[in-house]
Amino acid sequence: MKHGKKYRESLKSIDKLKFYETAEALQLACSNAKAKFDETIEVHVRLGVDSRHADQQVRGAVVLPNGTGKNVRVCVFCKEDKMEAAKAAGADIVGAQDIIERIQKEGFMDFDVVVASPDMMSVVSKVAKILGPRGLMPSPKAGTVTPDVAKAVSEAKAGKIEYRLDKTNIIHCPIGKASFGAEKLDENLDTLLSAIVKAKPAAAKGTYIKSCTVASTMGVGIPVATNKYSA
Repeated sequence: MKHGKKYRESLKSIDKLKFYETAEALQLACSNAKAKFDETIEVHVRLGVDSRHADQQVRGAVVLPNGTGKNVRVCVFCKEDKMEAAKAAGADIVGAQDIIERIQKEGFMDFDVVVASPDMMSVVSKVAKILGPRGLMPSPKAGTVTPDVAKAVSEAKAGKIEYRLDKTNIIHCPIGKASFGAEKLDENLDTLLSAIVKAKPAAAKGTYIKSCTVASTMGVGIPVATNKYSA
């Protein structure tokens, strides 16, 4: 793969054999974010588990103290008695069967997070094959299936992110924008890594956090030292 001039220049500033402390790594990631837009800073964490086994799954959600910098569009499935509370909390789309039909017939997907009350999951399951592959299916573990839909909306708007393993045992998450600066990003990264450590499965053996890398959207991956998160 051929990389552009800015990428090659950024590569020169990184020692690939060094594991950087989080603050230094994030400072480098921000300084290497040279695109014309405000790049997202992403973290990629490889874990010493096997996602093929149910007892080694790692999944959850956490509210980043400084948010993500993204305007999150929230869709809520609930019954009429909770609709006003969901709207008051900032939900962008609130409904029930009417939204299901729009998704099925129109391909409507103008949202980033889906929240549902437990009594609506039989309805939401009708579009599970559409929402699931996009990572949008509500889940109790992520806090998006809950009787308190208003709270879930508020958390999503405040910067709640979901983390889960992919098939290669890596978690990929955004932790903010380059414009946040290293200090705020470090607080977000610490919150995320602490949550991942807390979610360590009892069946996990050996080194839990195998590697951690931070990078801006268009930037170079920077290896992060994770000794303080060893579990």
